[in-house]
Amino acid sequence: MVCVVGTPGACVKEGWEAMKVRRSLRSLKSKPGAQVVRRRGSVFVINKKDARFKARQG
Repeated sequence: MVCVVGTPGACVKEGWEAMKVRRSLRSLKSKPGAQVVRRRGSVFVINKKDARFKARQG
């Protein structure tokens, strides 16, 4: 397990990749199956068709 010091909830299993933080979500929200969701003051893009396309902004 890999943890980032000073970041709550930033522990991930080795071999897994954390969700990427992007400045612009335009490229991901244009993919088929993408949904833009606002949760806890952040904007997320989740994709039901291809789960590896996900991102957070803010």
